[in-house]
Amino acid sequence: MALAAYLTEMFGLDGKRAAVIGGGGVLAGAMSSALAGAGAKVAVLDLNPDAAQTKADEIQASGGEAMAAQVDVTSRADLEAACRTIDETWGGTDILINAPGVNSSTPFFEITDGEWEKLIAVDLKGVFLACQVFGRGMVERRCGSIINISSVSSGPPLSRVFTYGVAKGGVNQVTQFLAREWAEDGVRVNALVPGFFPAEQNRKLLTGERTAKIMAHTPMKRFGEAEELLGAVLWLASDRASGFVTGALVRVDGGFAAMTI
Repeated sequence: MALAAYLTEMFGLDGKRAAVIGGGGVLAGAMSSALAGAGAKVAVLDLNPDAAQTKADEIQASGGEAMAAQVDVTSRADLEAACRTIDETWGGTDILINAPGVNSSTPFFEITDGEWEKLIAVDLKGVFLACQVFGRGMVERRCGSIINISSVSSGPPLSRVFTYGVAKGGVNQVTQFLAREWAEDGVRVNALVPGFFPAEQNRKLLTGERTAKIMAHTPMKRFGEAEELLGAVLWLASDRASGFVTGALVRVDGGFAAMTI
């Protein structure tokens, strides 16, 4: 078999239906485009309806098939409505990417109840809800791939991102619990653990001082680019390429987690 044909067979997603939560953002938007480029139909779900529609329009302009919907990931009703629309339009969801995210650098003693509840609701509860809503259909059909977007902040702990780090640690736990629970149902659940990729939720945290500390702890001495997450996403999305992979925390971090002194 020619290499091009082999790669298409292994990583092609023709006929698959994907939902990307947070798909209007920089990183998840690139993931949406990559899934579409591999042949999947993509539902771009985002709190910002204009961003979701813009990404869906880009995919369609490139020859792909996409839809857009405004979704508040903390709302079960919103998620159920989006899932129902995908079911009615395409017949179900095969791939779910959970990539909602808000962050904060508030010092621990200054974190308010409201800030704690907002970050936990978006970064952790939203993943829980989406896995319940979309996972049910996957379990019933006995197939599916869920990719939760975690962070190097999930552990070991980083400074100045307390609530975000706690939430992402919870995302890792959700991932591994569900991987164990749904393995016999044909549903794979994995987490992508990015290092430092400048995106909406962390740009305001990247001061000169913090950037210098990050570079000192990253062997590659640079930030990641959105496109550098896409190989891992397509691998985890493909049943052929990663059919025996579940419960994995896949790091794409420039060596950050390997760094000591």
